[in-house]
Amino acid sequence: MTGATALTARPALPAIAATVMWPIARVRVAAPARLHLGFLDPAATLGRRFGSVGLVLNGLDTIVEISRADTDRFDAFGGGDAALARAIEHLRTLRAATRCTAPVRLALRAAAPMHAGLGSGTQLALAVGTAFSRLFDVGLGSGALAVMLGRGARSGVGIAGFDHGGLLLDGGPRADGAPAELLARLALPAAWRVIVALDPRVQGLSGAGEKAALASLPPLAHAVSAEICHEVLMRLLPGAAGAEFEPFAAGVSHIQRLLGDHFAPAQQGRRFTSPAVAALMDWIGSHALAGIGQSSWGPAGFAIVRSAEDARGVLASARAAGALDAGLEVSVTAARDRGASVAVDMAGPLD
Repeated sequence: MTGATALTARPALPAIAATVMWPIARVRVAAPARLHLGFLDPAATLGRRFGSVGLVLNGLDTIVEISRADTDRFDAFGGGDAALARAIEHLRTLRAATRCTAPVRLALRAAAPMHAGLGSGTQLALAVGTAFSRLFDVGLGSGALAVMLGRGARSGVGIAGFDHGGLLLDGGPRADGAPAELLARLALPAAWRVIVALDPRVQGLSGAGEKAALASLPPLAHAVSAEICHEVLMRLLPGAAGAEFEPFAAGVSHIQRLLGDHFAPAQQGRRFTSPAVAALMDWIGSHALAGIGQSSWGPAGFAIVRSAEDARGVLASARAAGALDAGLEVSVTAARDRGASVAVDMAGPLD
């Protein structure tokens, strides 16, 4: 009886024991690709450079995992060695800035094609930075990470796309060097589809080549910049907000023609970096209602259409007409109305 009394008299465990939090063991970040639909004013005719419109996409994610480890280990399961090397360089920068040098395993699970116009550089940097920040609780948001890792110097839609997804408008980088502020964000109608054409035989400009190309071009005329701004404000954004496809598509295509003509001297006199992508997009523009263009410096071309059925039909017709080069990688996707996903695994109790 005494033993039984002793057992029932044992005090309960403190309530705090049920809320013990173990350290984070691994963070996985899936960052979406984006289309850059165009700059508003790259010449700063009103005193502020760039400003841009972008659209975040489903299905072309960059996926990074960073986990605690006994020694550093770096693996690429997708995306290739060049993307992994850039991820490792971002990790070095983060360690130097935060003085957090704990060993990690960095695994690159997937990456959007580099130098294709899909924003892969910014998404890789923010995916690595976000995973590192969450794993070690250093409190860095995407804006601070972008500055630290050298992203967002011209366009802010990659940063905003990482955070929010959707159709995005930014007002250009701030005078103090901070990334561009997000001015508008809209969701496209769920039925609309995006045909993306990639040419793996061609790369778009980046880095020093991009800077040299921008420096070599004459300033975009004030009248052209004003026309682009009017198209964005009165056709593209209202069309998206009101599910009015025709004005939206017309606005996208017109902006792309204006900018394509301006940037053509840096692209061998063409609106598109890839002749094969150009042939497909020109054919689609002549045979279907679509918003067509090239994302950034390409070679990614895009055609935004009203439905999945329209996408299938126009691609089948283009293939039958010989307008679809066999070397192109063509996919049909939709706009993504959310930003990057972050998954956290907690460490268990020690044995």
